[in-house]
Amino acid sequence: MNIYIGNLNYRVKEENLRHVLEEYGSVDSVKVIKDRDTGHSKGYAFAEMPDDDEARTLIEGLNGTEFQGRQLVVKEALPKR
Repeated sequence: MNIYIGNLNYRVKEENLRHVLEEYGSVDSVKVIKDRDTGHSKGYAFAEMPDDDEARTLIEGLNGTEFQGRQLVVKEALPKR
């Protein structure tokens, strides 16, 4: 399942986020989205988890929780239209 993680602190690194996500199960990838001109974080990321049940548990467990001073928005990522 592809997961959207929003309202991230702009200083969050992919490896820090991966560490938190892996508490809920296996994580295939974590990608913090960055501005292509400045290279700075845009404040959101996507993660891919192979097990949908673990992904749902992660969403329920992390959505609305505080991480590095910000309240996370965590939900299933929807495909682009």
